[in-house]
Amino acid sequence: RRRGVPPPPLPRERQHLPLQASGGKHKGLRAVGRRVEPKTKGTGQKNYLRQIMKLKIQKQGSAIHSDLVSAVGWNVFNELYSCSDDKTVCRWDMSGDAGGKVMDLDTFVTDMQWSPGANKSNAAGNDVFVVSCTDGTFKIVGRNGRVEKSVEAHRGAVISLRWNSDGTALVTVGEDGALKVWSRNGMLRSVLEQRDVPMYCVSWAPDGDQVLFGSGKELFIKPLNPGSKTLKWKAHDGVVLRCDWSALNSTIVSGGEDCRYKVWDCYGRLLYQSAAYDYAITSVAWNPSGDIFAVGSFNALFLCDKTGWTCSKAKLETGSVYNIAWTADGTQLAGSGGNGSVCFGSILDHTLEWDKIAATLEEGTRIRVRDVMSESVEDLDFRDRVIKMSLGFGYLVVVTATQVCVYKETNWATPHMFDIKDVVTLVVQCRTCFLLVNSAGCQLFSYEGRQVCAPKSPGLRPEMLNAQSVALSPDTLAIIDRSTSKTVRFLDTSAGKPVGEEMTHSMEVTDVCLSQTGSTPDRKLVFIDRNRDLYITPVLKAATYKLGTMVDSCRWNDTTDMLAAMVDQRLVVWYYPNVVYVDKDLTALTKFVKDGGFGKVPQLTYFNGARCTVRRIDGARIAASASPHIPLLYEHMLSNQWDKAIRMCRFVKDNSLWACLAAMSVAAKDLNTAEIAYAAIEEVDKVQFINTIKNIPTEEGRSAELCLFRRRPEEAEAILLQAGLVFRAIETNIKLFNWDRALELAVQHKTHVDTVIYYRNIYLEQSQRAESNQRFLQYAQSVTVDEQAVLTKVEQEKEKEASRPGARRYK
Repeated sequence: RRRGVPPPPLPRERQHLPLQASGGKHKGLRAVGRRVEPKTKGTGQKNYLRQIMKLKIQKQGSAIHSDLVSAVGWNVFNELYSCSDDKTVCRWDMSGDAGGKVMDLDTFVTDMQWSPGANKSNAAGNDVFVVSCTDGTFKIVGRNGRVEKSVEAHRGAVISLRWNSDGTALVTVGEDGALKVWSRNGMLRSVLEQRDVPMYCVSWAPDGDQVLFGSGKELFIKPLNPGSKTLKWKAHDGVVLRCDWSALNSTIVSGGEDCRYKVWDCYGRLLYQSAAYDYAITSVAWNPSGDIFAVGSFNALFLCDKTGWTCSKAKLETGSVYNIAWTADGTQLAGSGGNGSVCFGSILDHTLEWDKIAATLEEGTRIRVRDVMSESVEDLDFRDRVIKMSLGFGYLVVVTATQVCVYKETNWATPHMFDIKDVVTLVVQCRTCFLLVNSAGCQLFSYEGRQVCAPKSPGLRPEMLNAQSVALSPDTLAIIDRSTSKTVRFLDTSAGKPVGEEMTHSMEVTDVCLSQTGSTPDRKLVFIDRNRDLYITPVLKAATYKLGTMVDSCRWNDTTDMLAAMVDQRLVVWYYPNVVYVDKDLTALTKFVKDGGFGKVPQLTYFNGARCTVRRIDGARIAASASPHIPLLYEHMLSNQWDKAIRMCRFVKDNSLWACLAAMSVAAKDLNTAEIAYAAIEEVDKVQFINTIKNIPTEEGRSAELCLFRRRPEEAEAILLQAGLVFRAIETNIKLFNWDRALELAVQHKTHVDTVIYYRNIYLEQSQRAESNQRFLQYAQSVTVDEQAVLTKVEQEKEKEASRPGARRYK
C-alpha cells in the first residue's frame, strides 16, 4: 500500500438482498435494478417515460501501464495524460489510442490537474499540469514532460490538489492533515486548516472564496477569510474519499467508503443519497456543464443527473476507478483503473423533445430526428463530434467542435451554418434568435446564422453562466450578476445594451425565466431565490410580487403568457400571471393546481400549448396538461376578438376562464367585456366600478380610473396631470384620503385649495376628529371656504371636462 492512498476496495462478503415490494419500508414499490420506483399500475400515472441518456464506453485503453493508474486529465488539445504507479506519465488521444510515454517520475502520483487558464489560442505559458506525489511534493509539469518546479508541500503524501477557476491559486491537502493554498508559481500563501487526520479530497467553491475538503466522515467548507466561520457536517458513515463542487450549479457531490454518493447544496443540506453499492465510491466528477456528474467504483462507472438519479451504468474491467476527468466540452470522459488500464466514455442517446419533434444523439457525429405525427425520420451527420444541441420554437441548433448548424423543422436538408473558434458551453433559444456562450463571451444569432450582437454587462462571467442564470426572449436578455447573485441585469437583444432597470433582490437569485410573447412593455421576469420563493416582476420597471414558496423549477409557455412551476411537489399553472398587476383578487381563480406522482425535486422540461412535461428525481417523465381553452382565449385576446372570447367562456362555463377574460379585458381597456366577465363570476362591486368608469367622458380620465382599479395611484395621477385634468387629479387624491398630496397639487396649480379644505372638513366631521395637520391649519386661516362656491366650481370642472375635444361616453 502506498502512503496516503487508500487500498482498492475488496468485494464485500455480505451481498445486498433485493428489495421486497410486499412490505417493510418500501411497501408499495417495485425494485428495478438497484433503484426503487413507484408502481405505475393503478396509480393513474400510466405514461411514465424515462429520460434517455446513456454512457457508452468507447474503449478501455490498452494496458501500456504496468501498475495502478492513479490520475488522468485532459488538456485543451483534447489529449489525455495518465499517471501510474509504474512512475510514468503517458499520453492518449480522444479515441483511446496510446500516444506514448511523456515522462518518467521518481515517485508515486496521487492526483493531477491541468491548468484551467489555458485555451487553444493562448496556450503558451499556461499549458502545464500539476501532480501531487507521495513523497510530500507537488510538481508543475509542462506539456512536453519537463518538470518546471517541484515544491515540498506536506509531511507525508500530498493526496489531492486543485487549481482555482482562473488558475491563479492552487490548494493541496495531505496525509499530515494540512490544507494549504499556493500561488501559481508554487509559493505558499496560507495554511487554512490543520487537523489530526488525513484529508483525502479538496475542491474550490465557484466564487473561489471558499474551499471544500473531506476529513474522516465529515465535509468542511473553509472560507479563505480567516475571520469567517467554517461550515462542517457529517457526510458519510465511512471516510469521505472524493468530493467535487460544480462551478455552475453550486452543488456538491461526494463519495465515501460507505459505498454511497451524495448530493449537497452549498450549505451542507442533503439533496440526494444513493443506495448502498457493493463497493466504495472512489471517484466523482462534475461535467463542465453542471447538468450531470460521473461516479466511479469497482469495475463500474455511473452517469448521474445533477439531482442525483442514475442515468446510466457502465460495467468495466478496470478495477476501481480512482479518478475521472471530463473534456472541456463535456462530451467525453476518461477514468483511471486500478488494474493499470484507462477507460474512455462518451454521452449518447441524449434526447430532446419539442412539440411533435424528437431529436436523439445516436452517435458522436449523428443526430436522428423523428416527427411523431408524420412518423418520418431524418439522420443528420456531422464532420465533427456534437458538443451541444438545443431544440425549440421550430428550430434545432447543433453545435459541433468547429461549426454551428441551424435546422428548421420544415427543412432538414439545408441548414444555416457558420464557424466557431471556442468551445460553446451553453445554447439558449427564443422565438426569434438564440444565444451562444463560450469562454470569450456571449453572442446572439438569428436563425439565419447572422450575428445580431455581442451583449456585455458589468459582472458578466461567461464561464459561470448556465441555463438557470440566463433567460432569453425576442427583445430582452436577462443575466444574473454573479458578483453578488442578487442582481439581474436586462440587455436589449438588438444592440446588447442595457434596457429597463436592473432588478435587485434581497437574497441570492438562483433561477431566472423571461416570458416569450408580447412586446417589451409587456415582458415579465420570474425568478427563484435561495429560499426557493418564486417572484414575478416587469422588466422595464421592477415591481416584484411573490407567487409561491417551496418552488423547484418554473417555465413560461412557449406560445402564450401562461406560467408553470413545481410548487411543493405540485404542478401549478398561472393561466394569466399578469393578473397580479391587474386585479390581485383574481389570482386564485386564474391558477390551476395538479397533485400527485411528481415526487421530490421535480423539474419542468417542456411547456407548450396546454401540455407540459415534468421530470421526476428518478428520471421518469410525466405528461400533464392544463385547460386546452386557455390558448384559444389568448388567440382571441391578441386578435381583439372579444365577442368570440365571451361566447367560448359561456360555452365552457368555467370560472377560471371568466377570471382570465376579466383580467385580460381590463389590461386591454375593453370595459364592456370586463363588465360581462366580472358579472359572470359575481364580482358585483367591480361591475359597479366599471360602470362608473364608463360614465367618465374623457379617455384620459378612464385610463386613470383603470390605473386606480389596478392599484397604481401614482400612474393615475401622472396621466391626469399630463392631460391637464388638474381637478380630477386633486379629486383622485381626495378619494384616496391622500390629503397632503391633494393640497400640494392645489397650491402648486393655484386652484381648488378651498375645495380640498372643504372636503377635508367633511372628513374630519364624519370621523369626529379635530384638525392636527399644520399645513391645513395654515391655509384654513387664509382661505375662505364657501360650500356653494365649491360645489359650483366642481360642477364647472365636470362640464369643462365633458366639453373637451373628443370627449364622449364609453360605448
